[in-house]
Amino acid sequence: MSPILMDVQDLHVAFGRKEVVRGVSLQIHRGEKLALVGESGSGKTITAMSLLKLVPQARVSGRALFTGVDTKGAAQPARDLLQLSERELRGVRGKDVAVIFQEPMTALNPLFSVGEQIAEVIELHEACTRAQAWAKAVSLLQQTGIPEPERRANSFPHQLSGGQRQRAMIAMALACEPQLLLADEPTTALDVTLRGQILDLLSELQARRGMAVLMITHDLHLVRRFADRVAVMENGVLVEQGPVAEVFSNPQHPYTRKLLDSRPVRDVVEQPTATATDAPPLVSARALKVSYPVPLPGLRGWFKQGRFVAVQSAQFDLAKGRTLAVIGESGSGKSTLALAALGLQPFEGSLSITGQPWRFKADLDKPLRRIVQVVFQDPFSSLSPRMTVEELVAEGLRIHEPQLSTGQRQAAVIQVLQEVGLSEAQFPNLLARYPHEFSGGQRQRLALARALIIAPEVLVLDEPTSALDVTIQKQVLSLLQKLQRDRGLSYLLITHDVDVVAAMAHDVIVMQGGQVLESGPALSLLQNPQHAYTRTLLSAASGDVAQGNWG
Repeated sequence: MSPILMDVQDLHVAFGRKEVVRGVSLQIHRGEKLALVGESGSGKTITAMSLLKLVPQARVSGRALFTGVDTKGAAQPARDLLQLSERELRGVRGKDVAVIFQEPMTALNPLFSVGEQIAEVIELHEACTRAQAWAKAVSLLQQTGIPEPERRANSFPHQLSGGQRQRAMIAMALACEPQLLLADEPTTALDVTLRGQILDLLSELQARRGMAVLMITHDLHLVRRFADRVAVMENGVLVEQGPVAEVFSNPQHPYTRKLLDSRPVRDVVEQPTATATDAPPLVSARALKVSYPVPLPGLRGWFKQGRFVAVQSAQFDLAKGRTLAVIGESGSGKSTLALAALGLQPFEGSLSITGQPWRFKADLDKPLRRIVQVVFQDPFSSLSPRMTVEELVAEGLRIHEPQLSTGQRQAAVIQVLQEVGLSEAQFPNLLARYPHEFSGGQRQRLALARALIIAPEVLVLDEPTSALDVTIQKQVLSLLQKLQRDRGLSYLLITHDVDVVAAMAHDVIVMQGGQVLESGPALSLLQNPQHAYTRTLLSAASGDVAQGNWG
């Protein structure tokens, strides 16, 4: 095995009296890819960021011995990063140890172009002119696969796509050829195909440069595909570590087994196709088209607007008690399709709810709003932080059943909260609490209760589990499956997670560039995709999907 690059010994991190990382010891070897995995709150990000003292107001103890090499490849004396002054650490950050942060939109400065931000890092650590730093920044953008790097170097972060922003972050992290790269959930916000591209890029750059990578993630598919070794954290403690193949095939700790067993399980009522088609569909779309106005370039833009077609000629039916999954990459049109189904986006063609079209008039559409409800991707942003649980969940009743008394509304709120697994016994004073007092999975249960309180027939689920850890994701999917069986609900599921599709969907439509490329029964389509784009999506999702292991 190669020499040790970073030797972390008995690391402790505390905020006030609360210790969040307890006695972590791990080693990272030169040229190694180590994955640090665990659920949110396990302490994995705090562990990595504390090595460079990037955690404000944290009390850190232990040792972080960094044994780098000089430009000739000779080993340097070991330095304890935790004992370095802030000024000394500035010479380490970015040069010897670099970081790729989880969300590039917040990590990149919106006031400077990406080229300027990369060049700034180069100028800070290397003796070069501004022109030389800019030339190297453009070269780095080209190495990370960004098209037209000279032009994109002058772009601001908001002018790049999610995948391009992440590539720009990687270019910045690699600007001074670090020996250790800390990658904090670098692919969480990306589609499966972009995720695969970023992983391949990191692997290629890591092999070419011989650097070590510490990958912080909760995505076990990513760990299988990328890492050499894995370290598992639970509640601030390192519970297991070893080679990926060994740990995954024979996990020793119960928490590791729990993570590995958290893949969604299919548990839906498999209705015969004939039965589904005999009943009238709850949602039906024919020749559905959605377009947006866009400015035209040049002088024409002064007098006329162009149109961007987000959804073109879509057609689908959603029957009672069934789940229709819409999959595709960002920009494929799936979220726009969901907005049209909710009556929140004007469209051309035909789209009806229980045979009734959207009129886009509040009084005429009010009965349909009761039939179709929505659960958004991020409950933390979709739930008002100023409303209590009782106010949030009861809001639909105030609109659709204003005749109910306060006591009747409260009884209905308590009942639906119990149905989604939240009770006063678990959470004393539950009705008076606020969303920030709950975990991500619990907030998603609140969002479900809020939608279910008026007894809808259709739920539009917009990436309902993508922001959740694997164990919480499995719990929420099990709850959705139970609610569908008990209430006969229909789901329009918007997702890019093929595991979720396999667990939940009866039928699937695949979208790319606003068009439906392929549709059919979920398991048949997953096992035998006909379109090349669908095969690309499935092969990018995981090895199991690529092999068709969806029985």
